[in-house]
Amino acid sequence: MTIHSKTSHCKIVDCTVRDGGLVNNWDFSVEFVQDLYQSLHESGVEYMEIGYKNSPRLLKGADQAGPWRFLDDDFLRKVIPHKLNTKLSALVDVGRVDENDILPRSESLLDLIRVATYARDTEKAIELGTLFHERGYETTINIMALSNVMDNELNEALAMIGDSPIDVVYIVDSYGSLDPDDMRFLVEKFKRTLKHKRLGVHTHNNMQLAFANTLAAADLGVELLDASVYGMGRAAGNTPTELLLAKLTNPNYSLRPVLGMIERHMLKLREKEEWGYLIPDMITGTLDEHPRSAMGWRASPERDRFTDFYDKMTTPEVYPGK
Repeated sequence: MTIHSKTSHCKIVDCTVRDGGLVNNWDFSVEFVQDLYQSLHESGVEYMEIGYKNSPRLLKGADQAGPWRFLDDDFLRKVIPHKLNTKLSALVDVGRVDENDILPRSESLLDLIRVATYARDTEKAIELGTLFHERGYETTINIMALSNVMDNELNEALAMIGDSPIDVVYIVDSYGSLDPDDMRFLVEKFKRTLKHKRLGVHTHNNMQLAFANTLAAADLGVELLDASVYGMGRAAGNTPTELLLAKLTNPNYSLRPVLGMIERHMLKLREKEEWGYLIPDMITGTLDEHPRSAMGWRASPERDRFTDFYDKMTTPEVYPGK
């Protein structure tokens, strides 16, 4: 039995607008987002993350970002006047959202609100997630940068989440540094500790392992699988939605509509914006470093001097400005 023949329990959460927005400052047209929503619906994708629901007054540069960075409910109703089968999701960051900006689910087009947090802020994430749960939303807590979390800190975070009403807990490979063995270790750990929680996974492709890591998690029962069309996401990008549609066991999935989305929009977008597997991102992935260093290098005149970047990252005594 192949790994993808045991994945009928899985659901896809497409993050093209939300994570892809980290590439182009959320500069997507309304037509792009509407076509994406229609394409995902026709492909059978269960969730579309249509942006962030953070609060603009709590972040700098709000006036320079596209509207998907700070979703407004009235604007969202104009963009999606007719809700289809694909549910809508939004992400919030601990410390960057005002709870008063989140309407009850009965008054919003959103179905799922996900709370992104570092392990040290788990208690705050639970408070937010519990509030959203009480307002009727499906909820997740996404624990970021797991490759950098000490075991005792993670144990404490998972113990707190286990007693909460949060629906789903996410394993997030923020630095794209995990391999399938790492993923299996984390999934088993989460399952042992969170016996009554569903699990999700969010991967990055720094080492060309995003898809493999996602399948490894799915094989062990992880239900919600994050992805993005054409892999569009910060730096190295994410698991491609089209690969999951092609490989997961679900008779309702159809690859063709998303291929059309790639033809109409993503090829032109990829000519303007850079994402996907690149050597500086590979280097930060292998070193378990945040991708900001690689992103900064790619924005510099030395963008293709890979050995210089490697030397900078591995010899901080020579390059103290790392």
